[in-house]
Amino acid sequence: MTDNETRPPLVLLHGLTYDRRQWDPVRRELAVIDPARQVLALDLPGHGDSPRRESYRMTEVAEVVHDQVTEAGLAEPVVVGHSVGGVVATAYAARYPVRGVVNLDQILLPGPFGVAVRQAEPTLRGPDWRRVWDGMLAGMGIDSLPAEAREIVTTATDPRPDLLLGYWGEIISGSDEGIAAERTRDLRSIAEREIPYRWVTSSEPPPRYLAWLTGALPEIMVTVLPGSHFPHLAEPATVARLLTSG
Repeated sequence: MTDNETRPPLVLLHGLTYDRRQWDPVRRELAVIDPARQVLALDLPGHGDSPRRESYRMTEVAEVVHDQVTEAGLAEPVVVGHSVGGVVATAYAARYPVRGVVNLDQILLPGPFGVAVRQAEPTLRGPDWRRVWDGMLAGMGIDSLPAEAREIVTTATDPRPDLLLGYWGEIISGSDEGIAAERTRDLRSIAEREIPYRWVTSSEPPPRYLAWLTGALPEIMVTVLPGSHFPHLAEPATVARLLTSG
């Protein structure tokens, strides 16, 4: 068996409103440091070339991703997700065979973000919906990104209210307790199968959240890359090395 056959493929999942183009800088780095590695960057449902859906529940999105992974002939990938893609990657790993998970800057519990989304729901359903999204973008550290990265963030995106309401639907309609219970089940499934899980975060984790996370997934690896919400665009070489280090 060749070395390439023993290294799992990488499946890359972008964040909300974006598409697979967001992975271009990381893919260039991967082509240099690990040219034989199989890499599949997907458009999540409702994004890019992927058809829209009436529902974007995380388990349903994970099922669509699994269909795409199977169609591509890949087995037991390392699933890498940025932002909401990190939630999808977690849900995927809890349900399908994987060799690892990398979560790029996504906290798995609603917390203060959930409060903000629920408060914004009426606006998201009206003509001023874009104000909500632009307000969130303002806190993502986009101005600190390199020029190419800023171009990707501002152009390779298609924000729409159906996407925001759809992917945040479980937060809007669910409770923090219910979501926490589901995420805990997912993480325990990952832990029981001894699947490596790395969380790359742009800031030091809140102690209370970290205690919950390590309680469900004791062997989690936490990497802090200070700065933008887009670590794969801010430091594509660093992220590429992380993805090939396992």
